[in-house]
Amino acid sequence: MANHAVTIPRRATYEDYLKFPEDGLRYELLDGEIFMTPAPSVPHQYTSKRVQRLLEAYFEGSRSCLVLAAPVDVILADVDVVQPDLVVVAEGPQITTRGIVGAPLILVELLSPSRPDYDRLTKSRRYAARRVPHYWIADPDQHTFECFVLEGDTYRLDAVAAGGETLAVPAFHGLVIPLGALWLAPLG
Repeated sequence: MANHAVTIPRRATYEDYLKFPEDGLRYELLDGEIFMTPAPSVPHQYTSKRVQRLLEAYFEGSRSCLVLAAPVDVILADVDVVQPDLVVVAEGPQITTRGIVGAPLILVELLSPSRPDYDRLTKSRRYAARRVPHYWIADPDQHTFECFVLEGDTYRLDAVAAGGETLAVPAFHGLVIPLGALWLAPLG
């Protein structure tokens, strides 16, 4: 297959996004601004896998929700296309062959030590603007887990835990997250 040069615009829409090169990198649009996300670390992937299993057991077991892991496009708007680490979708019609369309129930991001403000500030603002009801942030390096709930136009911290604590998520009765099981222990 021939390589074709693609010019990526300074500001983009979903139509532009579809033309981005298939180069193994993760691209996201936030308010039309293009962000490239490098490959995640091993602790990041381990934590993501563990959180995904917990969410699947809770949401797919007794509720009619679907839990998906990156990479999957979440098309919040024409200028907001993201690939969060984990997505919990409660509305069947949101699931399409091209991705998740609209605000899902929960978006989960695992912080990158090189760019914590990207998830904490940049993405948080766009997710709130696009009415994502629940936004959770896990930090595999600091061993923290935070659950935010949309209140008005911003997120309010609903629950937080650290280290080996157990986090009971107030918004979802019976959902408990044992943090000690989320963090990668040294091998050997």
